[in-house]
Amino acid sequence: MPLILEANNLSLNDVHRLLKLEKLANGSFTDFLPLETLSEFEQQDLLRIRSDFERYSSEGKISEGLVKFLTLAPLMRLAGFYDVPIRLTMEDSVAIAVEDEDRRITGRMDILAVNNSQTHTTAPFWILVIETKNSAIHVGEGLPQLITYAFKSLEQQPSVWGLVTNGQLYQFVHLTRAQQPTYQLMPLLNLNESPDAIELLQVLKGICQLVNCQK
Repeated sequence: MPLILEANNLSLNDVHRLLKLEKLANGSFTDFLPLETLSEFEQQDLLRIRSDFERYSSEGKISEGLVKFLTLAPLMRLAGFYDVPIRLTMEDSVAIAVEDEDRRITGRMDILAVNNSQTHTTAPFWILVIETKNSAIHVGEGLPQLITYAFKSLEQQPSVWGLVTNGQLYQFVHLTRAQQPTYQLMPLLNLNESPDAIELLQVLKGICQLVNCQK
C-alpha cells in the first residue's frame, strides 16, 4: 500500500521535492494574457464587490465559505466563467502518484474551472484551479495545496493557471509542463486597492478567454 500524504500538510519544499517541480523567477501577467480595458459597467460592478467585502471585513474575520460567496462568485461571473463551454466544480477530489516513490498525495480542490466543450475528445482542459482561505490566513499558506492540485492537470495539458485567495489578496500561479515542470508566481493583487482590483478582473477575464485558444 502506498503512503498517503494530505496536500494540506505539505510545505513548498515538500512540493518541490515530491513533484520534482522547479520555481522560476516571478512572472508578468502580460507575458501570458491579454489585459483588456474594462467597461464602465464592469468597473461599477467591481466597485460593488469591493464595497461588500470591505463592509464584511470591517466586522472581523470572513470565513472561507463567505470569501467564495462575496468575492469569487461575483468576480467569476463578471469575468465570464459561468458561460458555456466552461463548467465549474467544487470540492473535487484529486490524487497524485509521486514518481519514483511509493507515495500518493490526496486532497480536495475548492474550485475548478474546465472546458466542457462537446468537441473535447480527451480529458477536460483545466482552465483555472482555485484554493480559498479565510480572511485571517495569508495566501502564502495556501500555495502548497494550490500548486499540488494544479500540477495534476499537467498529466494531460501543457500549462495551467492557479489562484489562491483570502478574499482580499489574490496570488496567481502559472504552471508549465516541460522536461522539468515549473511554476511562476505572478504579482500579488489586493482587492482593496483600485488599480489592483481592476487588474484582478482583467486577469480573470484573460484566463477565461483561454477556453478559445487551447492547444
